[in-house]
Amino acid sequence: MESFYNNILLSNLIKIRWIAIIGQLATILLVFFFLKINIPVNACLCIVSISSIINIYSYLTNKKNDYLSDKEAFYFLLFDTIQLGFLLYLTGGIYNPFSLLLIAPLIISTSYLPKVYSIYLLFLSILTALIISNIYLPINWNESFIVPIFFQYGLTFSLVISLFFIFIYVYLFANSSRKISQALTETRLALSNQKKISAVGSLSAAAVHELSTPLNTIFLILNDLKQDENIKNHYHIKKEIDLLKSEADRCKDILLTLSKNPLDLKDNFFDKTSVSNLIKVNFDKFNNRNIKLIMKLKSKNEEPQIFFKDEFSYAIKNIIQNAIQHSKNLVTVEILWNELEFIILIKDNGVGFKKDTLDQIGQPYISKKNGGMGLGIFIAKNLIENIGGFIIFKNQIGESGGMVEIKIKRAS
Repeated sequence: MESFYNNILLSNLIKIRWIAIIGQLATILLVFFFLKINIPVNACLCIVSISSIINIYSYLTNKKNDYLSDKEAFYFLLFDTIQLGFLLYLTGGIYNPFSLLLIAPLIISTSYLPKVYSIYLLFLSILTALIISNIYLPINWNESFIVPIFFQYGLTFSLVISLFFIFIYVYLFANSSRKISQALTETRLALSNQKKISAVGSLSAAAVHELSTPLNTIFLILNDLKQDENIKNHYHIKKEIDLLKSEADRCKDILLTLSKNPLDLKDNFFDKTSVSNLIKVNFDKFNNRNIKLIMKLKSKNEEPQIFFKDEFSYAIKNIIQNAIQHSKNLVTVEILWNELEFIILIKDNGVGFKKDTLDQIGQPYISKKNGGMGLGIFIAKNLIENIGGFIIFKNQIGESGGMVEIKIKRAS
C-alpha cells in the first residue's frame, strides 16, 4: 500500500521543475546566441519542451489531489534525472558545469521517500554520470579545450562520490527527523485517544447519573400502579405494566453495567485525585506478572490531591507499565511533595538501564528491551515536559534496577 506519510506536495515539485525549466531554457539560449557556442539547440529545446508539457499536464490533472504517494513522487524525480541526463549528453557530457545538478533529485528523494526509492535513484544518477562521461556530443568550443584523460576520470569520480556522500548524509539526517516526527505524531494520537476515552467516560458517568433519577421515578409509579385494585383485575393493563417493569429493569441493568466498567467510565474519583491513587490504579491495571508494589509517602502531611490531567495520567501509565515489565518481583514508588511540586520516584529491581540505552533514553525508538520501540518512554517524557514537569531516567545507586524521577508542579 502506498504511503502518504511524507506529504510531498505536487505543487512544490511542479514549482521546482518550472525553476529548472526556466534555468535550462535561459542557459541554452545564452550559450547558443550570446556565447556563440555551437550546441544542438533544437534538440535541447525539444527536451525542455517535453518537460514543460509534462509539468502542465501534471498541474491540470492533479489539482484536486495535491499530495503525491511515494511511488508517484519517485516517478516524478526519475523523469527529472533522465531529462537532465539527456540534456547533459547533448551539451558536453561530464564537462558541462551543470552536471552537478544530478544531485538535486537525489536530495529530494532521500529527504522524503523510503530508502528503496532513493537507492534506485542513486544508482540511476551514478549510471547517468558514467554514461555522460564516456558517451556525449562534444561541444565545438571557440577556443582550444584539451582535457587530460585523468582529469575526465577525476570529474566522473568526484561526481559519483558526491552522489554517494549526499545520499548517506541526507538520509541519516532525514531519517532521524522522520523518526522524531512519526513519534510525535503517535504521541499526539495517543493523547487524543486518551482524551476521547476520558470524554466518553465522563459522558457515560453523566448519563448514568441523569438517567437514574427518572428511572427511579418510573419504578415508583409502576409499583403504585401494580398495587391499584382496578388494575389488578384488568388482565391486559396488568400485562402491559409487567412488560414496562421488565423493560425498566433491563434499563437499570444496562446502567449498572455501564457504571461498573472502568474502561469506559471516568467517574468523579478522577476529577480530583491523589498521585498515589493514580499510580495504584495503573499498577493494578498492568500488573499481569504478580509484581509487588510498595508505596512510600515521604512527607508527613496528608497527601494533597491534584486535578486530573490526561497528559499526566497517560505518562504515569507508560512509566508504571515499563517498571512492571522490567522488574523481577518488586516496584517501589516514593512520593514527596512541598508547596510547589511533587517528586515521584518509581524504582524496579530489574537489571537497570544499559549504559548505551541510558545515554539516549527518551528519544524515539530507544528501548530497554530488544525489539522494543521505545515510544512509551518517549511519549511519557514529552507529556510530562508539556505540562511543565521534568523527568530523569537513571540506575539506582547501590542497588540493582532502574529509577525514574518525575518532578511536577502542584498546579499541574
